[in-house]
Amino acid sequence: MIFVNFKTYQQGTGEAALVLAKICQEVEKETGVQIIPIAQAADVSRLVNVGLDVWSQHVFVSGTKGVLLNHSEKKLSFEDLRVIMEKRQNFQTLICAESIEEGQKMATLKPDFLAYEPPELIGGEISVSQARPEIIRDFVEKIRDIPILVGAGIHQQNDVKKALELGVKGILVSSDVVLSDNPQQELLDLAGGFK
Repeated sequence: MIFVNFKTYQQGTGEAALVLAKICQEVEKETGVQIIPIAQAADVSRLVNVGLDVWSQHVFVSGTKGVLLNHSEKKLSFEDLRVIMEKRQNFQTLICAESIEEGQKMATLKPDFLAYEPPELIGGEISVSQARPEIIRDFVEKIRDIPILVGAGIHQQNDVKKALELGVKGILVSSDVVLSDNPQQELLDLAGGFK
């Protein structure tokens, strides 16, 4: 699976969010790889009103399937996350962690997915699967009961293939897709890593 975080990029906001979410849906249909758009709360209603399955960033929003929490750009205290997780109803959750230790702590909250994202690699040219393969392997081995994703610097099919070989279930991307001149082609390329 590929989670695409639209963040607050202009290319993933307003009408552009609708276009990008439809691209995610088209690529999912074409490849069979589940692609989950994660939109800003302000854009969610526009996307769910046309029947798209979307997640929201940072807050539970009616009509969404899930929420991304604790991304490096909006870190939350463990106590805040605990309260949020206790109150969730009918939402899936993806919690980001920047280390194995943080991931193990977050795992006690029982999210549906955990993502390992070292903040120093986010938006960079070197992927987490190239720079930190041993940490990804340890992350997967130490947190066995929750599907693990990785994000940060993932730009190409080989990054995805390597991450999957290390035991993750999917990836979390943002700038590589959202800021691409051709998001559809970029998603198709990344989805090819699952074959």
